[in-house]
Amino acid sequence: MKKNKSEDQVTRKEALKKMGKYAALTAMGTFIILNPKKAQASSPPDPGGNPLG
Repeated sequence: MKKNKSEDQVTRKEALKKMGKYAALTAMGTFIILNPKKAQASSPPDPGGNPLG
């Protein structure tokens, strides 16, 4: 059995830092893909119409 070198191992702090960056990028990418303006544009019009106009 080989012993892992300490150079190859990642500390918890480093792993959490990397995962945080990945999570932020994933959230940003999801928001861009599911842009609320595009979702509103593709939704059907209000069935009640505009009562003021």
